[in-house]
Amino acid sequence: MVDLEKAPPARSPEGEPVPRADGEGCLVVAVRLPVRIVALVLVLPVRMAWDALVVAGRFLRDTVLRPVGRALAWLGRALFVWPLVGLWRYVVVPVAKGVGWLGNVLLVVPAVWVYRWVLTPVGRALAWCCAGVGAVLTALGRGLYAGLAWLARYLVVVPAGWLYAWVLTPIGHLLAWCGRGLARCGRGVLWCLGKVVTGIGAVLYWTVRILLVLPALAVWRWVLAPVGRALAVVGRELLDALGHAWRIAGHLSRAVGRALAALFRWTVAEPARWVYRSVLTPVGHAVRDTVLRPLADAACAAGRAGRQALRSARLSVRQARADLRRTLFGEPERPPSVDRREPSGAKARTLGSSTTALTKD
Repeated sequence: MVDLEKAPPARSPEGEPVPRADGEGCLVVAVRLPVRIVALVLVLPVRMAWDALVVAGRFLRDTVLRPVGRALAWLGRALFVWPLVGLWRYVVVPVAKGVGWLGNVLLVVPAVWVYRWVLTPVGRALAWCCAGVGAVLTALGRGLYAGLAWLARYLVVVPAGWLYAWVLTPIGHLLAWCGRGLARCGRGVLWCLGKVVTGIGAVLYWTVRILLVLPALAVWRWVLAPVGRALAVVGRELLDALGHAWRIAGHLSRAVGRALAALFRWTVAEPARWVYRSVLTPVGHAVRDTVLRPLADAACAAGRAGRQALRSARLSVRQARADLRRTLFGEPERPPSVDRREPSGAKARTLGSSTTALTKD
């Protein structure tokens, strides 16, 4: 909200006004209120249009886009997902299992048998032969290495050591002494060049400092920095004014929206609900009780009568077909019934034999 009342300035214990901590002057405070009012006037239509677009977007999302999205999702599942799942489950997986079983029977089992009973013995035999050949070659290699090492020692190493000790070392010492002398001369030349370069650099440094750096520093300190501070204050005030205007416009837009919603409710929704509850519902109940329900009962009764007539016709046709079959082919022979119950005499004999066996025991 816009603070329309100006806060009283703070004062020290002696009664003198104390400057504000944020460094704002009276000009900034005087310009702030008109700027915020102008920003509110400019931002209010934008905020109300934004809120109207948000409400329309939410209504469109809830009433159109979400049902359409759900329908498209169900259609996508019905057209793509379910056929692919059925194809994978009932075609690809059984075919893959069959191919795997055939591969196991036709490739893996013969390959394992060949590896176990053919390649493994052949490999062991070859390994034994290679071990013997390797032992022979190792012995020959050790002898050849010893001979070559003795020849290399007395034909290469000993002459090379003598050449290094009596020829290359004196030459190297001589070259090192010459190099140290040249290095001393080079250091003197470099020291002279360094002094010359240092003097030239100092002259160039002070020239650039006087001609470029000091004027640029003065322009920055006395022109650009004050202008930048002023622009920063203006930008901060504009941003604060836009923020306050956006929040106030939101409150006003919410109030206008609530008023429009209340107007729509009391002018359209409540009369429509009253008409539905007080007029359409009783009329619908009356139509249901006086017209639809008797029609439904009559339709059910007609359906039951039709089903009974069809059942009677079906039984008549079946009886006529049975009579025709008996007339043409006679009565079918029935298998004699077998009485599975044991006769009383056999049961008495069984009881007598079991009693005799128990008495003997």
